[in-house]
Amino acid sequence: MRNYLPILAIAAASSMAAFGAHAASVKNIVVVHGALADGSGWRDATNILERRGFNVTIVQEPITSLADDVAATQRILDLQDGPTLLVGHSYGGMVITEAGRDDKVTGLVYVAAFQPDEGESLIKAASAIPAGKMNIRETTDGKYLYLDPAAFASDFAADLPKDQVSFLAKSQVFASKEAFSAAVGKPAWKTKKSWSIVATEDRSINPDLERMMAKRAGSEVTEIKASHAVFMSQPEKVADVIQKAAEAAGN
Repeated sequence: MRNYLPILAIAAASSMAAFGAHAASVKNIVVVHGALADGSGWRDATNILERRGFNVTIVQEPITSLADDVAATQRILDLQDGPTLLVGHSYGGMVITEAGRDDKVTGLVYVAAFQPDEGESLIKAASAIPAGKMNIRETTDGKYLYLDPAAFASDFAADLPKDQVSFLAKSQVFASKEAFSAAVGKPAWKTKKSWSIVATEDRSINPDLERMMAKRAGSEVTEIKASHAVFMSQPEKVADVIQKAAEAAGN
């Protein structure tokens, strides 16, 4: 009788290899930072993900308007060579909700982020379940907003070292009022898989609001004990969620 075991073994190995390639097919990760901090804060999480085999790109959006920031994200998406996972922190959640409609995007990860529905602006979404009073200031021309440097630790990054918080406060990206008042169109999360990280100690976005928006979108939720700067204080845990999403988005 002919021995079919070698043939079956080869077939099984080929099937497993094909399944593995399919499951890990999303290798491109594009991160959209939020207001008040730029993309450099994602360095540790990026290094972790790249060691795990992912190609990570950070969008340095200007936060001059939602349209400008979506356009900046689109320029980066255009450079990706295949399926891509979009990650947004804070205001970046507004951006990926719009930019995520791109055909290359297979999934969305919201990191302590706004996850708006159609017609919602950041201001409207935030007012649903307000956070504690943040020490927000206006520029002299009244067009941009920033966080009082003296309150940066308590309001944004209470779980980071003082020297790190001091630098963040000095290098924060001012946000235009126009960006915060612009409404999104049809949310990408209505047609794409989504994941949400709730920062349980967040004082910039109420954690209950993060939970509500994630539930509304049907996102898979992970709660992490951290401040709004969870991507910096807990980069390994954030990277774990992103990796899980990238693998699931490839199925």
